[in-house]
Amino acid sequence: MKKTNLFIIGGLLCIGVVLTAADHLDAPAVSGTTADITDFYAFEAANPDNTVFVANVQSSLAPAGNDATFDENVLVEINIDNNGDLVEDLVIQAIPRNGVMYFFGPYQPSATGLNSTINDQTQYLGEVAISSGANATTSSDNGISYFAGLREDPFFFDFSQFNQVIGGMAPNGFNNPGNDDFDQTNVLSIVVEVPNSLLGGTFSHPAGTGVEVFNAWVEAKRKQ
Repeated sequence: MKKTNLFIIGGLLCIGVVLTAADHLDAPAVSGTTADITDFYAFEAANPDNTVFVANVQSSLAPAGNDATFDENVLVEINIDNNGDLVEDLVIQAIPRNGVMYFFGPYQPSATGLNSTINDQTQYLGEVAISSGANATTSSDNGISYFAGLREDPFFFDFSQFNQVIGGMAPNGFNNPGNDDFDQTNVLSIVVEVPNSLLGGTFSHPAGTGVEVFNAWVEAKRKQ
């Protein structure tokens, strides 16, 4: 099994499928860096037998920021927990090289936790040219579909009014409609659509709803 360099965690964002998570105000060590995770989404695809994962990095890019690029020293890793122990059983990894995003997995990692290596001999490998404009370039292999590139920031937040509310200067709370302070800004997105048959098993939701679920979270790990 061939492996590449060691990567160590720079940012993390967690969800339980099928939900969304956003984190535009990250920890100081990664906020505003190329390892800054802004959003993570996991949802049923148009084909109900597939699941879509979306990981966004580098928030608040300029509207004309077509020159924004993924960091070749940052590995984005989607983790999947099939039994509820909050330890990754499978990973899907993405790393850019020379205008192309390369994907590895899903596969069982040789180690779990903060450090990662890439197994480039895994059965499921994919790549896609990184999109920089309005037109999206996608690719598919082994039933898995891929996209990577610049997209409009999906996060809506009236940050100015939020500051007024927490400062006690807005007795009526938020405005309706509010002002989207992230309007006309961009993020860099990594999107993978995967057949559910490749995502391992599920476990019963801990709330006792009878729904079968798996946990998923995303990490950005910098090359050491």
